[in-house]
Amino acid sequence: MLSGPPVTTTVSAEQLLERFLSAAPRQRRSLLPQLLQRCPELRPLIPEQLDRLDATADDWAPGTLVQLLLSQADGLAEAFWQRHPEGWLAVSSAQGLDYGPLQRALIQQQFEEADRLTSEHLRQLAGTDAVKRGYVYYSEVPPMAAADLESLDRLWVVYSQGRFGFSVQLRLLRSLAGRWDQLWPRLGWKQAGVWTRYPGSFTWSLEAPEGHLPLVNQLRGVRLMDALLSHPALQRRVPA
Repeated sequence: MLSGPPVTTTVSAEQLLERFLSAAPRQRRSLLPQLLQRCPELRPLIPEQLDRLDATADDWAPGTLVQLLLSQADGLAEAFWQRHPEGWLAVSSAQGLDYGPLQRALIQQQFEEADRLTSEHLRQLAGTDAVKRGYVYYSEVPPMAAADLESLDRLWVVYSQGRFGFSVQLRLLRSLAGRWDQLWPRLGWKQAGVWTRYPGSFTWSLEAPEGHLPLVNQLRGVRLMDALLSHPALQRRVPA
């Protein structure tokens, strides 16, 4: 019996987007190479897809679509910024902080700048004394507004394919039964108390270990990070 060449079927761009959005996280990551390969086909479809998605959630799939849409500087990107000048993700601040610059840095995967802005926002949330001294005391964390810590975390999660964020660090810590000494190597950090913040000491890309960013100053031990990860806002985001 004669047979012809094997038939290859390629899903349409619309189907690929739907498959990506509905897939589990691991399956999504396996689809990322296809999305990048077919980016020219997908970009015109993304604005309509974003209109259907919940900008108040913390799903990282829409964040990835935003980054694909803005991978070229053209009319599509210009139209996006005109409609969403602060970024697509809806975030709030109980203290009136502007998270637009942070969202734009994360969209563009400028992770070093995003980390700097996050540290700045934490000082602002801690109060004027923290802003003046240039760092946060662990005792200044509990009063921080829950809405703001949640916004900071959601921004990192949504624009890092779910790899970065305080909630990611908390989930890793719990998986290690609270063993801080085991957390540092998982994050790719130096051990607590050996804080060096030179650009070459950290990886400012998605190639970094899961939970690598944002950074938390551990010069005085784990108390600051422990206070952050113990905050009710983050505890609610990672149910036990």
